[in-house]
Amino acid sequence: MTAIVNEQSTGRPVTEPMATGMRTTIGVFVAVPLLAVVLAIPVAWGGWLGWTDLVLAFVFYVIAAGGITVGFHRHFTHGSFKAPTWVSVALAVAGSTAVQGSLGQWVADHRRHHARSDEEGDPHSPWRYGTSRRAVAKGLVYAHVGWLFDGQQTSIERYAPDIRADAALQRVSRYFPLIVLSTILLPAILGGLLTWSWQGALTALFWAGVVRIALVHHVTWSINSICHVFGQRPFRTRDMATNNRWLALPSLGESWHNLHHAEPTAARHGVLRGQVDISAGVIRAMERMRLARDVRWPNPARLAAKLKDPALQRRIRGWSPADEPGAAATT
Repeated sequence: MTAIVNEQSTGRPVTEPMATGMRTTIGVFVAVPLLAVVLAIPVAWGGWLGWTDLVLAFVFYVIAAGGITVGFHRHFTHGSFKAPTWVSVALAVAGSTAVQGSLGQWVADHRRHHARSDEEGDPHSPWRYGTSRRAVAKGLVYAHVGWLFDGQQTSIERYAPDIRADAALQRVSRYFPLIVLSTILLPAILGGLLTWSWQGALTALFWAGVVRIALVHHVTWSINSICHVFGQRPFRTRDMATNNRWLALPSLGESWHNLHHAEPTAARHGVLRGQVDISAGVIRAMERMRLARDVRWPNPARLAAKLKDPALQRRIRGWSPADEPGAAATT
């Protein structure tokens, strides 16, 4: 798969007009889950939260977030590993349950982001309005959610032609509305069956359906906003991408964003000891089960050359049989 499209490689337009009614659709899928988060505390206080809701919310969160991080991002956007067709389709479906748009549009947006990161043309840079406090505050809001309502959207033909040309992946995109409906209703069905009550169905719909979607949304969008302003930059990059430790677990390792922009195709983003990267652990497990091949693990020598502080070089981790995900918490 193409990792990043060269801006000069094609004469196709960078953006294309957003389809009629799309802003309204996006608004609904941004506002409704966010409203559910606002209502979460009084709903939980009223006793409408049980262990079934928490377990279902956790399971559906991991499926959706993992589908974004392992699938949409590392596999489809950057080609960090290859996989059999059925595995790719499963990852595409899992990522679609995050309700962040179709696979092709997601990939196109992210490839354009890397091609123009924190420069003019980046679809969601928080630095677009300037460097003053007010400008950065405005930019953070835009990078987090405002960019979704831009009247022009990234051209899939230019930035993700490989996704559009793949018949199996196109079928997943065509069924995206059905996947969205399923990821909202399935928790309610399971909640009702597990508790054998209408209340169980309704609370599971609320927590594992709507609230879970909001959490995945805002964790993902935090990588676009927070991880380009706040945090550490141990590696040299041409942009402002940062590492944020407190987002590492909910983002499944995506918040080691500085390294990711230093080595975009690497399957592992948390490469210093102590940097937990759950998505990399999943890819490693897939590799062992032969569900992933040609995995692009980080090259310690290449990364050492990009470190600002040579003293950190001894903390770089590649990947060997003795260097497993569980060791990431050690120093």
